[in-house]
Amino acid sequence: MTTEVRSLREFKMPDVGEGLTEAEILSWYVKPGDTVTDGQVVCEVETAKAAVELPIPFNGVVEQLFFPAGATVDVGTVIITVAVAGEAGAAPVAAAAPVAAVPAPAPAAEAEPERREVLVGYGPRTGTAQRRARRTTTRTVTAAAPAPVAPVAPVAVPVVPPVAEPASDERPLAKPPVRKLAKDLGIDLRAVTPTGRDGVITREDLHAFAAARSTAAAPAVEPVAVEAPEAVVAPLPVSTAGDVRVPIKGVRKATAQAMVASAFTAPHVTEFVQVDVTRTMKFVRRLKESGELGRDVRVSPLLLVAKALLVAIKRHPEINAQWDEAAQEIVVKGQVNLGIAAATPRGLIVPNIKDAGSRTLSGLATSLGELVETARQGKTSPADMQGGTVTITNVGVFGVDTGTPILNPGEAAILAFGAVRELPWVHKGKVVPRQVTTLALSFDHRLVDGELGSRVLADVAGLLEFPKRLITWG
Repeated sequence: MTTEVRSLREFKMPDVGEGLTEAEILSWYVKPGDTVTDGQVVCEVETAKAAVELPIPFNGVVEQLFFPAGATVDVGTVIITVAVAGEAGAAPVAAAAPVAAVPAPAPAAEAEPERREVLVGYGPRTGTAQRRARRTTTRTVTAAAPAPVAPVAPVAVPVVPPVAEPASDERPLAKPPVRKLAKDLGIDLRAVTPTGRDGVITREDLHAFAAARSTAAAPAVEPVAVEAPEAVVAPLPVSTAGDVRVPIKGVRKATAQAMVASAFTAPHVTEFVQVDVTRTMKFVRRLKESGELGRDVRVSPLLLVAKALLVAIKRHPEINAQWDEAAQEIVVKGQVNLGIAAATPRGLIVPNIKDAGSRTLSGLATSLGELVETARQGKTSPADMQGGTVTITNVGVFGVDTGTPILNPGEAAILAFGAVRELPWVHKGKVVPRQVTTLALSFDHRLVDGELGSRVLADVAGLLEFPKRLITWG
């Protein structure tokens, strides 16, 4: 006679995107003692890209939740254990105590690399290679005890300690843009103490090192006699009443990192143009009234701006490109994945319409409406925010005329669409009120010359001034 035993199964935080390292648990849908089935959603997590619900991949009874809602957990860490019905004679597995993170086990010499659990694709391999240990140097400053000073005694300027020598002959860990910055600043990476994850040198490390070097290289100042102050005035205390501290995580953290990386990697150029969009606004009204694009399809000026940009890209495909630093190549994309910047309760996200250039005006309107609505509901998937090639940001909905938009990392251009206002305008030789907007195009000057950027922006403006060109140019 056999006895059925129950064993514990661990469910680890999966990589819910591509290459993400952590996620925040927003809420749990189960508690210890609850029965769960294969495919049942047990919690919702927020990554740097989106909020995602996690389904459990087996049946059983919840044994333990390892982290509370609000905790940020590394990918690969156990977050829940479930007691499942085991095979006859199987030994039960003891539950582990709650931990902040689960360290990766040391790989065997001949072991085959495993793959992490992911929800998108099959996922990256977990390699067996180990990073080299890094040696760091410690700089110590010894300050002499101050001697009693007479009221008019000379004060000597302290000597700044020298900058540390290179710490090791091993090749430091740093990304290509950081290596280029180090070369431009004349910094030996071996002399820099890394603060990044896994011993990777960051841009902040280089800037801190450069500042320390500049201080150390300052010329010595001869001692001068100064009069001791009669009285020392203590600084006034700064009130912090009413201050609110908001943790930097999730979408906000990802946006900050992306914007800093883009602003300090791609040389931005922004051009502006004012355009009479009176005919476009009339065209939008006619499309709404006629229902030609579909009764439930939302028609807005943004739709015509998106179509104009797609036609301009078709005429100048070189702007739909990406800079490949590692391969030292410019990659001209075969499809236009049009990103639309969307403000959501969790922050700014940029989902994109895949292969938008191949869609009709009706198809583009449908996709645009679905994209915006999904973003507002916070249900945008990580896949919808990957692979964008060019972006539109509609600052006009906030009553803003224009701006200097920052490129979405990996893209070569972003178009800002400003508010449409009635302004005095010269039309057919007379000054009359017309509906006018301002367009701003930011582009990566490494791969987009001024001529190319200007032609694209001029084409978009021309199409919006005379929307009939969407037929003849498209």
